[in-house]
Amino acid sequence: MSSTLPLITNNHSETPATDLSFVFPCLNEEATLAACIQQVNESLAPSGIAYEIIVADNGSTDRSREIALSLGCRVVPVAERGYGAALRNGIEAGRGEYVMFADSDSTYLYADAAPLYLAAKKHNADMSIASRMKGRIEPGAMPPLHRYLGTPVLTWLINILFHGRLSDCNSGFRCLRKEAFKKWDIRSNGMEFASELLIKSLKAKAVVVETSSGLRCGPPGRVAHLRTWRDGMRHLLFIFSEKPRLFELLGIVALLLATFLQTAAFFTGPISILDKFHIFDVHSQAMLLLAGVMGAQFYLFSCMLYLRTEDRPLALTRQLIHLDEGVLFFVLLSLMTLMAGTIGFVTLKWSLQGFVNLNMAHDLLFWVHVLAVSILFSFGLLGLHVLKKAE
Repeated sequence: MSSTLPLITNNHSETPATDLSFVFPCLNEEATLAACIQQVNESLAPSGIAYEIIVADNGSTDRSREIALSLGCRVVPVAERGYGAALRNGIEAGRGEYVMFADSDSTYLYADAAPLYLAAKKHNADMSIASRMKGRIEPGAMPPLHRYLGTPVLTWLINILFHGRLSDCNSGFRCLRKEAFKKWDIRSNGMEFASELLIKSLKAKAVVVETSSGLRCGPPGRVAHLRTWRDGMRHLLFIFSEKPRLFELLGIVALLLATFLQTAAFFTGPISILDKFHIFDVHSQAMLLLAGVMGAQFYLFSCMLYLRTEDRPLALTRQLIHLDEGVLFFVLLSLMTLMAGTIGFVTLKWSLQGFVNLNMAHDLLFWVHVLAVSILFSFGLLGLHVLKKAE
């Protein structure tokens, strides 16, 4: 259900036909909103583009709404909090074939609004992005952590995983074809909205272009809405959530390789290579156990992701996700019996030796590897079935 409240408008006559709707997400931006609106007008008005400006107000308690109305904008009150929620509702309210948006904190180069729109039209693009990284970033406008680590790393991940050719995945200055936006089914309410928009457009093989822009410093004393570590993690989690195949393959490779080497260690015992390297002793086996557990975790994580995406898993994964509950019950029961038997056997051996000097580490690590991975796998599948029933 949409969280958009009734539109608040001024008494200006509505434009019969609108080429572009410009959306400003807003939460207490009275210090900068008027300047942002004025700069957008200065860019778009001389170009002959039929446009409107929408302020998606996310619960401002200052004069932001009054300022927007006084400057001829439409105000869309959005009750559900969050950057993404404000933008989604503002975009949905837009009347234009294209919808453009930018933050209302006076940090973007709003004079680039017309070139950004014209680039989308020229290339018949579904989205055009004003890249800050291709333009001039004023000293102090972007924290070094964002400029040299956060944005480049996230952009690289999106390019690698989803075959993009982007330079700035975190730009908040973009132009969208509204029809394409509806098809992408964007759902994020927070800052990860920016990543979801890019990833779903790339997965849909949409035409995405970039133009050169930049970034400038905000007004002194302004507290940014962005929270670096929390929002960065949200971007990262969303990126990974849209690529379950990555964790599926990593999990399978790690699990099979670790189990194969653990089996080899069990049958061969410790091996010395060139009298310098000693492998397959208990320390190697312990590390292989850890690798096997991590492989199982990666694989189960991919199974959970497949429940919420439209991506198609491998045939084996599909069979495990849809495993018959009766089969799963007997697998769990058998594994619990084996675990109890293993504990009982080790305890018996220990007691026969007077509860001292038990030397079973080499053999025990192999069986613990097999049991631990199998039990982890089975309970993970149990969790998947619970999640499926809850949908």
